[in-house]
Amino acid sequence: MGDAVPFPQRLDGFAFAGSPAFDRADALRADAAALRGLWPDARLLVLDGEGRAAADAEGRVLDLGGARLGGGPGASTFLGLSAGQAWFALEAATLSGVDVPRWIDLRSAAAQWPADLASLFAYARGMLYWHARNRYCGVCGGSVAFDRAGFLGHCAKCGNDHYPRVDPAVIVAVSDGERLLLGRQPGWPPRRWSVVAGFVEPGEAPEQTVVREVHEETAVRVRACRYLGAQPWPFPGALMLGFEALAEADEPRVDGELEDARWFTREEIGEALSRDGSEPEGLLLSPPISIARSLIRHWHANGAMLTRA
Repeated sequence: MGDAVPFPQRLDGFAFAGSPAFDRADALRADAAALRGLWPDARLLVLDGEGRAAADAEGRVLDLGGARLGGGPGASTFLGLSAGQAWFALEAATLSGVDVPRWIDLRSAAAQWPADLASLFAYARGMLYWHARNRYCGVCGGSVAFDRAGFLGHCAKCGNDHYPRVDPAVIVAVSDGERLLLGRQPGWPPRRWSVVAGFVEPGEAPEQTVVREVHEETAVRVRACRYLGAQPWPFPGALMLGFEALAEADEPRVDGELEDARWFTREEIGEALSRDGSEPEGLLLSPPISIARSLIRHWHANGAMLTRA
């Protein structure tokens, strides 16, 4: 046997990764009696039509429980259990008699709330976004009713069932062995650059997407790639699959989604990672809550784990 290939260092430091201790408790979703029993002691996340969460005056998650609302779960979505306590998500339109001092968006919550709460917020936002855009059957146009605590949409007209979905996408730190490839999208803040990303197409493996997307967007040819980690990205419902890739030292060319792409040296990346964004000039990278930033930081700290033969 040959030498073992070391497993890549796990990416961390980005938001919405969830907690291993959180139990989604799938078996309870169809148990209406059990959910009613959990409701009085449950914690609730209330989201408005813009996907913002109810918060107190200081911007912390609103301390709202099932006992305060009374009744039962009704049309709320059961998220799961944390240390035995149930969490539900519900739309603000269904809420009455509760004063909400402030509404907080998901990016702000990711920067201010504990990581597990921000992950729950992202989870809730993804579920309610799916509900809001699937009230009618995509097959026949009939009305959809949600069952299994919000995880099943059923069309009474044609009988088709609908399930929550996410859109897989790759996001990749591409290196030629010495430099890192970054691109710019039109409409981004001035000086902002990030790693290449794109959605997985039907019939395509993520590794194939890496090769295709990098070449389509930058004309750079990828030789090899390796998966490093994933981030749920609920804007609105993607799953970002993080890769590192080794590529030829091709001159980047753009013709489509990106307005520019170029190679950056390790020194340039290091200087950018040291900035807080308030500086009047210099390269700006993706925000700290994103897996993009973690991929860039990982490359800068470790270099490309993939090396040329």
